[in-house]
Order: sequence, then C-alpha cells, then structure tokens
Amino acid sequence: MILDNINHPNDIKNLTQPELELLLDELRDTVVRIVAKTGGHLASNLGVVELTVALHRVFDSPADKIVWDVGHQSYIHKILTGRNPRMDTLRQYGGLSGFTKRDESEHDPFGAGHSSTSISAAVGIASANKLDGNDGFTIAVVGDGAFTGGMIYEALNNCSDKDRLIIILNDNDMSISPNVGGMSRYFRRFRTTARYFRFKHCFKRIFGAIPLIGKGLVGIARRTKNGFKRLLVTENFFEVLGLSYYGPLDGNNEKHLELVLNEAKNDKKCSVVHICTKKGKGYSYAEEKPDLYHSVSGFDIESGEIKNGLKKSFSDCFGEIITEAAQKDKDICAVTAAMSGGTGLESFEGAFPERFFDVGIAEAHALTFSAGLASQGKKAVFAVYSTFFQRAYDQLLHDAALQGVPVILALDRAGFVAEDGATHHGVFDVAVINSIPDTDIYSPESFEDMRYAFGKAFSGSRPVAVRYPKGSPEEYDRSIFKNIGDMCFCDFGSYPSVAIITYGKITKNALLAAAELYKSGINTRVIKLICIKPIDFTKITMLAGGTSNLYILEEGIKTGGVGDVIASNLSENGFLEGKRIRIRAINDSFISHGSNELLYKECGFMPEQIAAEITELVKFER
Repeated sequence: MILDNINHPNDIKNLTQPELELLLDELRDTVVRIVAKTGGHLASNLGVVELTVALHRVFDSPADKIVWDVGHQSYIHKILTGRNPRMDTLRQYGGLSGFTKRDESEHDPFGAGHSSTSISAAVGIASANKLDGNDGFTIAVVGDGAFTGGMIYEALNNCSDKDRLIIILNDNDMSISPNVGGMSRYFRRFRTTARYFRFKHCFKRIFGAIPLIGKGLVGIARRTKNGFKRLLVTENFFEVLGLSYYGPLDGNNEKHLELVLNEAKNDKKCSVVHICTKKGKGYSYAEEKPDLYHSVSGFDIESGEIKNGLKKSFSDCFGEIITEAAQKDKDICAVTAAMSGGTGLESFEGAFPERFFDVGIAEAHALTFSAGLASQGKKAVFAVYSTFFQRAYDQLLHDAALQGVPVILALDRAGFVAEDGATHHGVFDVAVINSIPDTDIYSPESFEDMRYAFGKAFSGSRPVAVRYPKGSPEEYDRSIFKNIGDMCFCDFGSYPSVAIITYGKITKNALLAAAELYKSGINTRVIKLICIKPIDFTKITMLAGGTSNLYILEEGIKTGGVGDVIASNLSENGFLEGKRIRIRAINDSFISHGSNELLYKECGFMPEQIAAEITELVKFER
C-alpha cells in the first residue's frame, strides 16, 4: 500500500498520477474501515479526500497553517500528517481526537469542535505571520453550513488586507453564489482552466517586460478583463469584500484543485476558492444518504447497517413532549440551530412547519430570535446541545433574562458525551446559567422527570433551561424514591449519617454507592434534585438535617456548580457547623474523549470510588 510509506505530507508531493489515484482509493478505504469500527464523521471526510491531498501537495504543513472549521472532516489530514498508525484509536480513550487538536500534532495549528471559527483563527494566524515576517500561508477550510454562522461574516469583513490567506469554501449542499446564464457558467469555467492561467501568466511575463509601458499594458488588460466580467457576471459577495474569488469548481478533481490552489498561492492576496464536493464519495451508502452517515456510532461495511441503539432516547422523548404540547397550545414554537434531527424536532417540524424555525448554525441569533417570539406571547423552545448553548451566553442574559421573557432552553447532551470529547461535553451549562438571575434550571434523569420539567417550563413566566443527557435513561427501580415537589429521596438504612445530594444521569451511581455503603454499615440518604435552580433549601435542610456528613455529586464543572451553590448557602446559614462536606465534581480541567465509564473513572464518579470517598469522610466520627 502507498499509505504504508506516507509518514509526512512531503511524502505525497512527488507521487505520479497513477500513484495518486491509488492513494485516493486507499484513503477512502481507510476512513470507511476506521469509522465503521470507532464511529465518527464519515460522509464529510469522504468528500474532502481530494481536497486534503491537494492541500498537502501544494502547501508545506506545518510551515503553512491549515485550519479546519469544526475539525470533524480532518481524518484524511490526520492520516497524511503522521497519525495513520494511530487511526485505530480514533475517538477512543487516550487515542486520537475526532477533531483537530493542537497538542496532538504540529500540523493542527488551531483546535476545533464548534462551527464557524476557522476564518477568525486564520486571520489571527496570518496577522501574526506578518508581524513576525513569516512568509507562510494560512488556509482555512470551511463548509457551506458554517456560512450560516454570523462569526464567519465578522471574520470576512476583516480579511481584505490580509496577504497569504486562502479560504476554501467546501460547498457540499448549497450554492453560495447564484449562477446567472450560460455566459456566467462559461466565464467561470474558462477562468479556472489551465489554459486560462497559462495565458494570464504568459501575458504578464511578455508584456510586463516591455520597458516603460509594460506594467501599464498589463494594468489596462486587467481592468478591461474585469470590466468585461462585470458586464457578464454579477459580482459575487466575496469580490464585493475585496477578496479574490476562484470557482466554483469540482472539489473531487484533485488535479484541477492543485492547479487552482497554486494560482491562489501565487496571487498571494486573500482569496476564496469555492469548491463543490460530494459528501460520502466512494462509499455508496454514504453517497445515497449523506445526512444519515454524517455522524455514526459504527456500521457494517458490507450492508451499511448503522449500529445505533434502538432504545428510546431523551431526544425522542423531548420530540414527543413538545409535539403533544403544541397540539394543545398554538403558541408553542420550536427553534433549532441546524440540529432538528439531533435534537428530536423532526416530528414537530412535520406536524407544525409554520411554528418550526431552523435558523442555521447561529446559536446566538437563535436565542435572541426566541426571546423576540416570547416577547410577543409565544412559548419559544430553543432546542440546542449543551455545548453549543455556550455560544449564546450573553443572549440568555441580556435578551431573555434581563427582558423577563419566558424562553425555554431544551439543552440536549448535558453531561459527558463520551467519544466526542472536550469540545462537546455538556458540563458547563449549569455553572454558566447559575450566574444569570431570574432563570430556572431543571435536570431530569428519567422520562417522567422530563415531562414534569417541561410542564413547569411551559407554565412559567421567566426563562427556563431543561437539561438532559445523551441517550436513554439509566435502568433501575425508581419506585424507591419518595417525591417532595422538585426533589425526591430514598434511604439506605435507618437514621442515615450521610446525605448524598445529586442530580441527572449520575444519580444511579449515587444509589449504587449508597447500596455498597449500607453493606459496610454506613447508612445514607440519597437526595435527587430535579430543579437545580433555584434550590429549595428549606427542603434540603429538612432532608439532610439529621446527618453529620454531606456529599454532593454532580457531572459538571465544580466552580459555580450546584455543589458550590449548596455549600455556600448552607455555610452562610450555619447549617454546616459540626458537619463534614465533600463535593465530587469536575475540577478545573477539560475532560478528554472516551467511553462514559472511563471518563467517570477519571473523575472519581464510579460507585466504588464514591463509596470509598464517603467511607473516608465518615471515618472520623467512628
């Protein structure tokens, strides 16, 4: 295999055309094999094989910096930059990340995971290069979907004076610039052919060499060409911003890509190279259903059967809840930031298309848009992954909470999301929202709790966040709990000496730890919170009053979390006098990728670890 001899991007620069064709096939086969096993993003990576090879043949990474937007389409880039031997560890604990990551390789100059950041980062890198007198190129690879995010346009507005900056617009779904008539199509086709580029270079070389008048002749020709072009083709968005524009062109034609990339490189100005690629190219199942194979948990290569669990998920339950509620209440509207399928809104979209709003990858806009709906009496539900909500903090504070409008946040993927890693874990939302006044948070860990939480949200008069984990509820006997409003509790033994306060999916581990402690003679009371903001401290002090040890367990960042809030309040009110307290949460660190079990173990969240820590806590009273 040719890939066996590829350890650095330089190793592909001198390959012959037949060798290149073999390499493209091997790369596709490798990605299909790896993703079938580890899960990950398939269709987008299969679509950029030719682009990635062309980039590494034309440019010199790591001297030239390639920034991948989101980073989920960087698998080929990883393979060509010395990480092929480790690709079997993709998205596995201790293995390669599913996204670009700075500490993973010198060929990843900027990490990613969220959308629409690449051009801003590239502008910053290009500016730093200029300050340092570095003549390296900076290349941003960004998909058409990311162009629905406002940050892209803020960055483009800052690009025109940046040299050696090239933006690759990978268009695999929609057209950014409209085609106007046959002459327009011909002009673009002519402009991106080898004949045109050879003619232009030859013209500049011959006429530019004429003493005194040569440069003037070249300038007149350029202005004439541009004037002719304006007569035939509507100037596109990028050219209005002062950027050179190439395309659109076939992004799955490696030879042609090299030609145009070299032209943009030789131009040295800020350029946009607009390519059209086919998602899933080379694997028939992914070509036919690219959305289905965008992100998969694994699949059978021969049949294409995806290994998704058949259990009902929290996202499914949310879709049922909001659709059922909308049948009874015409004011309920659903808002998503390009995640209708992932958040479970497809049934709502089908039933109430006029009340369904997909605003694109624009979380900040989505939240303020929802606030606008709510200000006019609508019950706006913005469904978004917890990690992507982070992009709309100011909008929740300024445009919802401060305005006093009852926006409802449906925060999917709260807590760990396993193999997607640090950029996607939903472990910051509680601490973030805890800092915003007049905003409630519910954290259900069962479908019953979820229906209760959304019932409260639909009838509320201020912003509410309902956060819930990825996947299905943990399986255990919930009848052991006694409900008292927004919380419930259960005892393991009489006169418990330890109160364990927890919420969310990790509740089951608290119960398992309590069962182990009971066997060793330590009686506990497990208190499960459903509403975690505001916390009913009257009930907390009542339930924990007879215990001498308080243990708070949460699958979230410790600073600003529920444990912090509880400890601060109880301390200020003298409740902790004579009691020992321990908060088990995520310390001041980012947690990597891996199975939830391994991540739990890393954080001390496994039942046996919890039991051991509580045993250590209570030993002083014996």
